[in-house]
Amino acid sequence: MTGGGVRGGLARRRQSDLGSATVWVLATGMVLVLIAVTLAMAGAATVSRHRAQAAADLAALAGAMRAWEGEPVACQRAADISARNGARLVECRLDGLDLVVAVEVAPAQHIVVGVARGVARAGPVEAASTEGMVEQVGQDVLLVPQWRP
Repeated sequence: MTGGGVRGGLARRRQSDLGSATVWVLATGMVLVLIAVTLAMAGAATVSRHRAQAAADLAALAGAMRAWEGEPVACQRAADISARNGARLVECRLDGLDLVVAVEVAPAQHIVVGVARGVARAGPVEAASTEGMVEQVGQDVLLVPQWRP
């Protein structure tokens, strides 16, 4: 017999399949790497967003402490605090005694394209909102929450 019969056909098929497992393993590995990179990018974006919001909150609070000195002083204080928190102040304005700020944070390691933005507002609590809720106890003043239907 010259063709090897059934055995020869199986041998040829086995030789043509050699290396197919390697291709499947590599393809599966690439899919897993793609999923891992996607998850890392989503995580970096989330962390950047939280950092931006925290920086905006702190900048607004710090700037609001200087609101009575005017917008330039309040915004400069907000810019200083946001820079210390790794953010860049992109918007700052006084609305009465409330300071409204917006900051941007670049993602860590430049994994994600773009920037995260945080916006915050801070200012004094209005006296009308605590009417009937303040009690004098000795030298201390207490804010007593009351339920109103």
